[in-house]
Amino acid sequence: MTLGRNLIAGLANSIWSALIGLAVVPFYLKYLGIEAYGLIGFFVTTQALLQLLDMGMAPTINREVARCSAAGDLKDAGKLLHTLAVVYWGIAAAIAALILALAPFISEYWLQSRQLSPETVAHAVMLMGLVVACRWPIGLYQGALIGAQRLTVSSAINMTMVTIGSVGAIAVLAFVSPTIEAFFIWQACVGLVYAIVMRTAAWRIIGRTEQNRFNLGQLKSVWRFTAGMSGIGLTALVFTQLDKVILSKMLGLGEFGHYMLATVVVSGLYVLISPLFNVMYPRFSALVVTGETEKLIELYRLGTRMLATVLFPIAMVLALFAEDLVHVWTGDPVIAASVAPIIVLLVIGSALNGVMYFPYALQLAYGMTWIPLTINMVLMCFLVPTIIYLAQEYGALGGAMAWMIAEVAYVLLGPWLTHRYILKGLAPKWFLQDVCLPLVPTLLIGVAGHHAILAGGFSHYERVVWAGGLAIFTATLILLMSGQLRNVVWSYARQKRFVIKM
Repeated sequence: MTLGRNLIAGLANSIWSALIGLAVVPFYLKYLGIEAYGLIGFFVTTQALLQLLDMGMAPTINREVARCSAAGDLKDAGKLLHTLAVVYWGIAAAIAALILALAPFISEYWLQSRQLSPETVAHAVMLMGLVVACRWPIGLYQGALIGAQRLTVSSAINMTMVTIGSVGAIAVLAFVSPTIEAFFIWQACVGLVYAIVMRTAAWRIIGRTEQNRFNLGQLKSVWRFTAGMSGIGLTALVFTQLDKVILSKMLGLGEFGHYMLATVVVSGLYVLISPLFNVMYPRFSALVVTGETEKLIELYRLGTRMLATVLFPIAMVLALFAEDLVHVWTGDPVIAASVAPIIVLLVIGSALNGVMYFPYALQLAYGMTWIPLTINMVLMCFLVPTIIYLAQEYGALGGAMAWMIAEVAYVLLGPWLTHRYILKGLAPKWFLQDVCLPLVPTLLIGVAGHHAILAGGFSHYERVVWAGGLAIFTATLILLMSGQLRNVVWSYARQKRFVIKM
């Protein structure tokens, strides 16, 4: 019941956050323009890059809280949380100072603006540092809540703060000041409140005691896992953000804004991926501690197939109807035509990346951080020259092309290496039965449905509606084809019906 409740809470959080994020973009474009939106995209990339300074602490507290919870001693994790919190708040102050010092250099030598003045860009970058610093501690406390399997609490806080941050930003732009500086000042204020609320919730659940003091021994006890996660974070950062870093330098802010619009659309896939990972990873860790290998295998395979059944049809629709979706979303046919080809490549790569979250959760649950670190390093050596070459040749489209090629390599290499050491011999079954079985019918139905909808002569709005129906039809058909998934859904529906009657 806890697993199902957490999954529903996580999905609600992701869906709401994604809808809010998509809904506000047209307003940002209206009040700020495409170049200022490019600055918002640069802020998102900067925030992701600075996750390197996390040094694996958020995943560590997630894992340790999950292990303490499984052992029935949740308060013991409070000592580690307090120690990591001291480090985290110190890093937040360092981030603000670092970006403040680098802002003039970034505005003059890195970002290329044709409409915004250098002073405006420099002020915006300085404020980005303040926003990142205010939001920085959120990850640690959120990791503690997720590890304690209290995703309902974390999701409720996140949904509230995302709404306030996004809707409030529109109000500020519309009624106070339609400037990028006003946007970031508002986000900094909301970020600080967000961090304080998340901190209060985490300590209320874990339990604060007078014995909680900064303890270097707590860091030593988890340094191997933390160091491994830090290495993973570094390589994953290059793996996922290198395209944006290179393109932010090579392209003007306007074209870079188009690329970031495409990433916003594709990020809708993580509405499903992130909450499922946040639910499964602590559960995997608990099953590893208790030694219930059979349950772990069943949950691992079932979760993968469940994700693929829903993820692949949505990705198919995003790829085949990208131009229609962006046209309806922004109301701008020029932007739609420019962004659509980028979306197609990014969505293919992101869908493949999504199913790899399950092997990744398995690696972390067993504490084998060297596996994802090795995979990321191998892919990074391939990705760096590929993205530089393709970005130089094709610009924004080249960055998306490199991302897709890297993800194809990832889905071929990752399962093979994972199951040489964990749940040995499971790779062929996992790949062929749990990934390919949902993928193949999705591709066949998608191509046939796309041709039929295009032949119907529908408008952009009508095509979007038909595309949504096509995704639902495909997911339902795949669900009916899998006896295991049918049984799970049917059992859950009967259980909920029984609860309602009671």
